[in-house]
Amino acid sequence: MKKLLIIALMLTGTLSFAQNKNAKATTEVDGVCGMCKARIEKACLNTKGVKFATWDVKTHQLSLIFDERKTSLKTIEASVLAAGHDVKESKATDEAYASVHACCKYRDDDVKDAHQEGEEHKKGDGHNH
Repeated sequence: MKKLLIIALMLTGTLSFAQNKNAKATTEVDGVCGMCKARIEKACLNTKGVKFATWDVKTHQLSLIFDERKTSLKTIEASVLAAGHDVKESKATDEAYASVHACCKYRDDDVKDAHQEGEEHKKGDGHNH
């Protein structure tokens, strides 16, 4: 019985170390502009346990560092969905999506095209607008 108790305590100790306080993850999040970037990153950073969040407008990659003892990637993704942005595996509710600014309607092809044309225009003439 004593050996069983020792083994149980050792397993409990091992399991508590399995969670990383500086876990790194990346996931895909839909958006089109700097306003989207700010909204996505804010949603992540307002999630308890998230230490770092940066979203790339061009690649749509969200890079995170978070404490697995306090949160999970699923919880962080839920915060992003609540802010109105689709993640790789799930879509934001229509209500959440409706809350994003008109220029951030990433599901609308006209909005996506306008942002792409704006980037091409900036590259093409050498001026920052």
